[in-house]
Amino acid sequence: MKRRREIVASLMREDEMILSIGSYPQLGSGDFLEPPHKANGQFSRSLFLPDEVINPHPRFHTLAGNIRERRGSKVRINMPVFHDLNTPRPFIDPSIPYDRSLFPGDKEAKEGAALPDHIYMDAMGFGMGCCCLQITLQAPNVDLARRLYDQLATVGAVMMSLSASSPIFRGYLADVDCRWNVIAAAVDDRTAEERGERPLAKDRFAIPKSRYGTIDTFLGSDDGLFKPEYNDLKLVYDHEIYRHLVNNGIDELLAKHVAHLFIRDPLVIFEELLDQDDSVSADHFENIQSTNWQNVRFKPPPPNSPIGWRVEFRPLEVQLTEFENAAFSVFTVLLARALLAFPDINFYIPVTKMDINMQRAHNRDAVFNERFYFRRSSPADGEDTVAELTANEIINGSAEFIGLVPIVQMYLDSISVDEKVRRKIERYILFVRGRANGSIMTAAAWIRIFVRNHPAYKFDSVVSSEINYDLAVALDDIANGRRPAPELLGAGNTV
Repeated sequence: MKRRREIVASLMREDEMILSIGSYPQLGSGDFLEPPHKANGQFSRSLFLPDEVINPHPRFHTLAGNIRERRGSKVRINMPVFHDLNTPRPFIDPSIPYDRSLFPGDKEAKEGAALPDHIYMDAMGFGMGCCCLQITLQAPNVDLARRLYDQLATVGAVMMSLSASSPIFRGYLADVDCRWNVIAAAVDDRTAEERGERPLAKDRFAIPKSRYGTIDTFLGSDDGLFKPEYNDLKLVYDHEIYRHLVNNGIDELLAKHVAHLFIRDPLVIFEELLDQDDSVSADHFENIQSTNWQNVRFKPPPPNSPIGWRVEFRPLEVQLTEFENAAFSVFTVLLARALLAFPDINFYIPVTKMDINMQRAHNRDAVFNERFYFRRSSPADGEDTVAELTANEIINGSAEFIGLVPIVQMYLDSISVDEKVRRKIERYILFVRGRANGSIMTAAAWIRIFVRNHPAYKFDSVVSSEINYDLAVALDDIANGRRPAPELLGAGNTV
């Protein structure tokens, strides 16, 4: 991770810096680009984002345009504003150009797309401009990959709350700390019929969620812990694809998972890749798979490849420093290995409870203030009850639950670990403990405090260019070790 930063830094100008945070605070606010560009692009048609922010590869311009065209309108992203002492009530964003008439969709903001008391955004770039810490884990076989997928899905929300780093959107303090819902809305290509706003006429399905969200169904595995009642969400899936898979030997749970992916249309198709031999290429499958973004992703091996069965863990927000990113990465890998080593560990809760957890994890200071649905007992002891526990109880343990940290330490005790390596791992574990018990603050909390203590802040939720600049400098100083931040990294920890 350090080497990656060094490589990028070596290619930058002296007046440029790397900000490893969930969302750039002034993305889409005024002249936030250097040099400035006007928000008048044909692909996004955004009131705020110029098309120049889009990666020049044709895939990304096409994604932006196709999401808008398929949906039949621009995307509607509304994050609740943080009501500070001088924030107007109701908050009606004065920076929205309500009367612009450059594109047909410009009128949407005035017609209700921009909600009162919310920060309004209108383009895919606001979501794809966010950053995360994504970890891909390889399992020994398909059954253990299915186990990892199911068990890790249930811890995603609490882990996201520990990693929260996104309290500012489009130059305003938000009343949330995470980026997840921004991305979910930014890539929501569902039509009005699919969103349930009109009766089905042209479309096949009413689809409850964006293609970016929590999983809708568990896969089950041979560990014997899955019960049908955990899949308590009515699953929408392509019945023809499901029957084809079942008739060719795929079990019901996995067949429904794949058939559920194919309720979505492809977002980008390159003409030269239309004719594929599916026995040697997975491009057609990956075209759908790679644009279904869930909190975990189940990844079959590519054809004719030594790569095995994998699971992506996707909820974590990127952290400011290499130390924090390494701590969360190592902890996640060790938790996954513990899940493989101890087959009795059981984190199953109903799928609908995971949806609730993910929404709670967004809230300001969720790591301290929210409770998350979680299994009371793990390893399994015959009970099948769910409790609402704090992040501290889930991570560090309580009378209700053994705790994820103790499970990781049990795993470490069961294997041979070099003493020097174990000491380094314990630093990472201590950091995760501190995030959960409140002794180490999240980046979102640190950023919010910095803004509210800035002499130019008027307690009106506005993060001005001056505040944004000073914040960027402060974050860069922390990331490069020039500014000590034990309240963010923990005592004695460096970048």
